[in-house]
Amino acid sequence: MQDETLVLGAVAYDPKVLTIWDGFREYFAKHDLDFDYVLYSNYERQVEGHFAGQCNVAWNSPLAWIESHLLAAARGRRAAAIAMRDTDRDLTSVVLVRADTGVAELRELAGKTVAVGAGDSPQATLIPLLAIAEATELEPGRDFEVQRHDLLLGKHGDHIGGEREAVRALLDGGVDAACVIDANHLAFTREGLIAPGRTRVLAQTGAYDHCNFTVLDDPAREPIARFRELLLAMSYDDAEVRPLLDLEGLKAWQPGRVSGYALLERAVDRFGTLDPWLARNAG
Repeated sequence: MQDETLVLGAVAYDPKVLTIWDGFREYFAKHDLDFDYVLYSNYERQVEGHFAGQCNVAWNSPLAWIESHLLAAARGRRAAAIAMRDTDRDLTSVVLVRADTGVAELRELAGKTVAVGAGDSPQATLIPLLAIAEATELEPGRDFEVQRHDLLLGKHGDHIGGEREAVRALLDGGVDAACVIDANHLAFTREGLIAPGRTRVLAQTGAYDHCNFTVLDDPAREPIARFRELLLAMSYDDAEVRPLLDLEGLKAWQPGRVSGYALLERAVDRFGTLDPWLARNAG
């Protein structure tokens, strides 16, 4: 990695990723920032590559942020979230049931089956399962069955395939409840997967944040400071910038914050989600 080039690490969860970062590379070049990117097949590889010096900045999922934070602490380093999308803030997930079911409260999921997304999905698995457990003391896998839909493990739920399958299982009658991010619940309704009146929301999680740009050690050093400055200065009113922002699903970049990861931190701690990975990498 050349010192004068800022290299971003990103996960190739969709073919549009190439279009997105190629566009950003052209934009940054016009503003005198030498920018390039490397793509990883999964977030664990990306986090490990970041710590190995393969990239300066990582576009991390919420779970990858926690991996970075924990690994940095174990190695005597510091991880910082320098920017995020406006659409990464204050999200929620929902637990859905069929409208004709007799289940009226979360505690009534005891002995039943709950469909979730991929096992490493914060939004469709970890956070909603934590919400059920904390509200009822029902333990996933012990007091109710969890049916996982492990599409594209390693992508941390950055695709909707697992959530779509969880909803289909609910509609087909194979499970008693399904967990999805609220935005996908609305999207599935708009596209007709969920017919009006077919399901109802049994519970909604607390608010949490999603992706962020993560750096290690000193976030004020160049060229990271320039990268952040250019991001935060992007305007949706700029016709050149708008297509890139649309592809990434935002109207404006916001300063990074970490307060919105508390729910996921509790889930990871309660379920031991990262214990094997951290044990392999913390030394």
